[in-house]
Amino acid sequence: MNKPVLPMSSLSLKLPTADRGIENYRLAASRTFPAKLQGPLNRVAFSAAHVVADPLADNDPWLTAAIDWDRTLAFREHIWDLGLGVAEAMDTAQRGMGLDWPTSLELIQCSVRAAKARGALVFSGAGTDHLAVEDAKTTDDVIRAYEEQIAAVEKAGGRIILMASRALAKIGRNAGDYARVYDRVLSQVREPVIIHWLGDMFDPALAGYWGTADLDKAMDTAVAIINANAAKVDGVKVSLLDKQREIDMRRRLEKSVKMYTGDDFNYAELIAGDSEGFSHALLGIFDAIAPAASYALSRLAAGDEAGFHDVLGPTVPLSRHIFRSPTRFYKTGVVFMAWLNGHQDHFTMVGGQESARSTLHLAELFRLADKAGLLANPEMATRRMQAVLATRGFDA
Repeated sequence: MNKPVLPMSSLSLKLPTADRGIENYRLAASRTFPAKLQGPLNRVAFSAAHVVADPLADNDPWLTAAIDWDRTLAFREHIWDLGLGVAEAMDTAQRGMGLDWPTSLELIQCSVRAAKARGALVFSGAGTDHLAVEDAKTTDDVIRAYEEQIAAVEKAGGRIILMASRALAKIGRNAGDYARVYDRVLSQVREPVIIHWLGDMFDPALAGYWGTADLDKAMDTAVAIINANAAKVDGVKVSLLDKQREIDMRRRLEKSVKMYTGDDFNYAELIAGDSEGFSHALLGIFDAIAPAASYALSRLAAGDEAGFHDVLGPTVPLSRHIFRSPTRFYKTGVVFMAWLNGHQDHFTMVGGQESARSTLHLAELFRLADKAGLLANPEMATRRMQAVLATRGFDA
């Protein structure tokens, strides 16, 4: 259970405002969530997890990734302690935005070993990102690329999230091209996979996925392919930031196929569901709000839907801010939260992506995280917020 709400905090700091002013921001009352899962869950919930960069590596961050493996795996242990699964080597881990396939595979191998040692849940991304888009000439090229990564993940003992393919988005002209690729690939997997439909707001290179820019027609194609291969599909993660499309798709899927919400704008109501069903979860925001998400899900499983919304509802404004357009830069906010909460000792990212959001964006993130009770150690978070403001020229 949550500890009692404390009186208004005496902590404060100066934060920049949108009108170029300065606000003396006083932190809200603190709220503490359990560090371990409290009871069983009735939803399958994955957190897509970020990677911790090595800030002292002598590399060129825009060109090569340097990972702090100990801190990266320690964060996954934190996720597993809270009863959540890890969705490994996905876009939250900067796959395709700093993390290449060889490094992703090493990450997958490490995570699968760690998960098996404790009986934890991990699914890992298999895609075609080692195939340069310009080198993809036919759907056979895409199939071979998928087969290579699937074989590597399965050799490591891992379960698969079938990621969307930039190469297929480029050369796939119609529903038939997509059916040919997915039918062939799914026929070969050892265990049912999670299919990821990632919208172009997350990755512009995926515009027109499923062979059309018309989302209604795209959904028709996706549903037909998934239902035709239902025995090979554990579930579908939809990342379109459109709750009604997700609900519509969920109702059209074969009953054996789970819907995993990837809607970082509307996840609370989609997970709670309605009289016709609900979504499970596979969310990047769960990286940033894992303790609150775990506790909220445990309340929902206990029949306390009001308690679920009381905890998870206040996290939604933060998530909408972190995932605001350009959505693909959300990783900066996720890693910033990890730094504020002490999961790493620096705010350095793979690919130099710590620079992808403005100072005003980070200041508002701090306010919203505080209001949702998501700053695990407010004193430390305040010091770290002040430090990053100083490095960006704000020394009020």
